[in-house]
Amino acid sequence: MKIRYLDGKRLYYAFLAGGQAVIRDQAYLNKINVFPVPDSDTGTNLASTMRSIAEGARASSSADVTLGSIADAALLGARGNSGLIFAQFLYGLSQEIGKERRLTAHRFAEGARKAVQYARRAILTPVEGTMITLINDWAEALYEQRLKMNDFVELLSYSLHVAERSLKDTPKKLAVLAEAGVVDAGAKGFFDFLEGVVAFIKKGNIKAIMQEDAASLPWPRDVAVTRSTLTKRYCSEALLVGKDLDIEAVQELVRRSGESAIVAGSPAKLRIHVHTDAPADLFHELQRHGTILDIKADDMLRQYEAAHERKAPIAVLTDSSCDLPQSVLDGHQVHLLPFNLFFGESLFLDKVTIAPGQFYDLLKSRREMPTSAQPPQANVQRVLEFLAGHYDSVIAVTISGGLTGVHGQFLKAREALGLDPSRVAVIDSRHLSVSEALIVLRVAEAVRAGRTFGEISSEAERWVEKTKLWVDIRTLKYMVRGGRVSPLKGLMAAALNIKPIVSLDAAGKAVILGKSFSRRQNMKKILGLIGKAAAGRSIWNYGVTHAQNPFRALRYANALEEMLGKKAAFISEVSPVVGVHNGIGVVGVAMMFE
Repeated sequence: MKIRYLDGKRLYYAFLAGGQAVIRDQAYLNKINVFPVPDSDTGTNLASTMRSIAEGARASSSADVTLGSIADAALLGARGNSGLIFAQFLYGLSQEIGKERRLTAHRFAEGARKAVQYARRAILTPVEGTMITLINDWAEALYEQRLKMNDFVELLSYSLHVAERSLKDTPKKLAVLAEAGVVDAGAKGFFDFLEGVVAFIKKGNIKAIMQEDAASLPWPRDVAVTRSTLTKRYCSEALLVGKDLDIEAVQELVRRSGESAIVAGSPAKLRIHVHTDAPADLFHELQRHGTILDIKADDMLRQYEAAHERKAPIAVLTDSSCDLPQSVLDGHQVHLLPFNLFFGESLFLDKVTIAPGQFYDLLKSRREMPTSAQPPQANVQRVLEFLAGHYDSVIAVTISGGLTGVHGQFLKAREALGLDPSRVAVIDSRHLSVSEALIVLRVAEAVRAGRTFGEISSEAERWVEKTKLWVDIRTLKYMVRGGRVSPLKGLMAAALNIKPIVSLDAAGKAVILGKSFSRRQNMKKILGLIGKAAAGRSIWNYGVTHAQNPFRALRYANALEEMLGKKAAFISEVSPVVGVHNGIGVVGVAMMFE
């Protein structure tokens, strides 16, 4: 049967069929992913983009309305290099076909050829032998045959063969592919999409297409990759919205921030992607151009280590309220799940796309009070699934369940993934910040020492119970602004110069241990409380953390070293998510007893 036009419904189902083909092939795409970095996520990112289209797009009887909806859903949900290129191609196609209720093969071919340029302009440093090359070759084949073939079945079948040849040629154009013995993963993903579309156009049965099994493909040999192929650490993405966004300025910012830079979208909505070593600097500048939404910054170094350079068979995972220094996290390969932070409507990822110094600068300069939020459940599930797929077992240590629901999120994710507690332990630290950091450090050192998963997960509860926290609060102003202390109490405390000493009870909830009328008295009291708690007991280790108060933190560390006869395990900065509630000037001390 010849198909001379596509209406909105047929176009919609063709895209669903193409997306399903990509989703079925995602594991293979991950396996052959070596460019631009071997982070094994091209399939995952493209599949996520296709799911966003399936969930967000709406079918209309009109082809142009349907394609506009598909393009918008793709841009909102695009993930990774390939996902953004695909989304920008769809945006260009939706712009170029104009007001067409029924899309002819001739009009489709013309629109596809022009849409390639939208995608190419979005890639700030285009590389041939990748997805954009295949899209270009396929679109040129459509255009060349547009006057000879007015049947979509014939035209798409012909252009699919051209795309297949282009895919096979990608290693000839990109040396890293030839060395690995694979084709480009992004190009293969677009080819999968075309295969799915053609299968639907030929069969016209969406149910049959959706139920098809993945094609049997020869599994590629293990790809030889080294740390040297990873030139930047964070794969950073965000949606930037606003009125009349300055696309050129955003492009220049993203270009100078790193590699694999893409800026896709329109003056009202831009999706950015870049590999960078300084995501916090990038997003600090980006928030000046518009409102940041839907943010991601994957740690490609940690992903690479999980896939290729694991130091142990047990993964250690925690959240960003754990205030271990980055050097310690890196040394033990601890995986970190960031909290969300909002300044107004702009979204940041705690410690990743906003550094403590930048956070406190905004805290002093912005009128609105920042707010914190738990990570999206999908992010919790994604990181747990990733680690369970690369390690024999996983130990996740979370912020106190008495303060937030993150512990429950991990339990829910473990259950949803069908992971057995004998392989994935979720530990409620009943602590936060510096005290949570000590527990994570104890777990990480036990993993490094070669202790078993069973030993560590069973002993973790004892380590939690043996950990104590003392917090020296400079001012209640930020607690008042955040709603944790009433304005009246805050006013009285300020008038009387009251400096509270805060800790956590056995359930991990905040309690007041005492108060003073000066910071000097507060420090003296806290050192006295620590001395009393430590009397006659063996100390495993202790740490100190602060919010823009390094000299006071050092005074605590020196006093404790003199008292205990050992140096602090670390002195660190308070994470922004903790600083939201405790404010500038706070100092925390935590200690774990044997």
